[in-house]
Amino acid sequence: MSKLILNGNDLTINDIKRINLPKKTHVSICSNAKEKMVQANEYVKEIVESGEAVYGINTGFGALADKRINKEDLSKLQYNLIRSHCTGVGNFFSKKITRAIMLIRANCLCSGYSGINPELVEMLINFINLEITPCVPEKGSVGASGDLAPLSHIALCLIGEGDVEFEGKIQKSSDVIQKLKLNPCTLGPKDGLSLINGTAVMAALEALALIEARKVIKLADITTAVTLESVKGSKKAYDPSITSLKPHPGQIESVKNLNKILENSEISTSHINCNKVQDPYSLRCVPQVHGAIRQTINHAEEVLNIELNSVTDNPLVFVEEKKVVSGGNFHGEALALSMDYLAMGVSEIANISERRIEKMMNPTFSELPAFLIESSGLNSGLMIAHVTAAAIASENKYLCHPASVDSIPTSTDKEDHVSMGVTAGLKLQTVIENTKNCLAIELLCACQALEFQRPLKGSRAVELVHQHVRKKVKPLTEDRVLSDDIKNIYDLISKEELTLLVEERIGELQ
Repeated sequence: MSKLILNGNDLTINDIKRINLPKKTHVSICSNAKEKMVQANEYVKEIVESGEAVYGINTGFGALADKRINKEDLSKLQYNLIRSHCTGVGNFFSKKITRAIMLIRANCLCSGYSGINPELVEMLINFINLEITPCVPEKGSVGASGDLAPLSHIALCLIGEGDVEFEGKIQKSSDVIQKLKLNPCTLGPKDGLSLINGTAVMAALEALALIEARKVIKLADITTAVTLESVKGSKKAYDPSITSLKPHPGQIESVKNLNKILENSEISTSHINCNKVQDPYSLRCVPQVHGAIRQTINHAEEVLNIELNSVTDNPLVFVEEKKVVSGGNFHGEALALSMDYLAMGVSEIANISERRIEKMMNPTFSELPAFLIESSGLNSGLMIAHVTAAAIASENKYLCHPASVDSIPTSTDKEDHVSMGVTAGLKLQTVIENTKNCLAIELLCACQALEFQRPLKGSRAVELVHQHVRKKVKPLTEDRVLSDDIKNIYDLISKEELTLLVEERIGELQ
């Protein structure tokens, strides 16, 4: 079992990936972080004893910040906060996303600026280690004031209320806590607010999206290479000397990948002296397009890496300076903008992929049978597979309308500008899934098109991909139901099987 020790300073996207792998990772808190949390919590208690009015500790919340709360009601204030903020609707977040949310929030609390009782953070980490996953509705956050509603559903389970997924089924949190001989959390001053403030939901959505986007862009280069071989396209446009005159980092990486994947190909050698002068943009301009997409991924990762180790509470407790300060670190604008940008980038993978699919369907360009089937007319072949790719590529386009340009005031206009970061993240998840399906359809078509180039063989990497796809999907000789074929290739993409096979043969891709 691997270990992950949280200190609030060095959480990575890879750590988030690790806690969702089959091999277990044990999460704990470093001793220094515990000490900082204890000190901040003691300072919160001092404020309570002093009688000084401090937001979030002995006042109401949001537009009710001017309401002073009696000392004897401070614990009830925190319970009321959690319960009243559990207003989420819609489907539950996946287990992966919810675990990522809990890890990111725990890491933030470990920084020691929240004033929370560290026992609550320990309980949050217990939930991760024991695989107790709160049932958290996806919708209800506007991406500012923290992701209040979804985080409240997590906090609710820590106090022994609400539902969790445990051992493969939905159960009452109180029953699971009792079964495991744990104690539900008790909330003191500021504890509830500390649990539900911050950008953990937005950050989790972006982290999981980036993990998938990295898979998808590599696979997009591989898929392009299979398609290029299947239609006897030219790799001359991938000459590094071209990219040296436009040296965007992402473009350089894409060119390296494509040349590596296409090395040593009989098909390529067979048409060196053909009459084709230039391929369509969807083949010729792949380094420029895929390269730009890589840079959207890099930008999103840069933003997220800062956010993962930022303190996103309000108010913030500064023990050494003996002050509690209200601010706006809970606002998710940076995440929302970067996720909107990332969605546009990933959508372009599907956009250009759909165009390559069309080129394979079209005998005028491909010089292959129409819709890649013998006896076309009697058989429709891959005609409607292309239509599906067109449908999901088109759906991505409207999903790329940026959520971050919207804002809606809440809390009697006190919270008058918000990021809509969770909306951006949810849209991004759909764009990624659509894009994986589009690439699955392109691979279905490209592997079928390769059958018509026999006995010539493509590059070693291309042939490896073709062989692996053929273990799941047989060549198309007459019409059949294709949805299962698409799903089988989608699964290969999601599990990274094709990418890992190629990298094992030719070395790691960029």
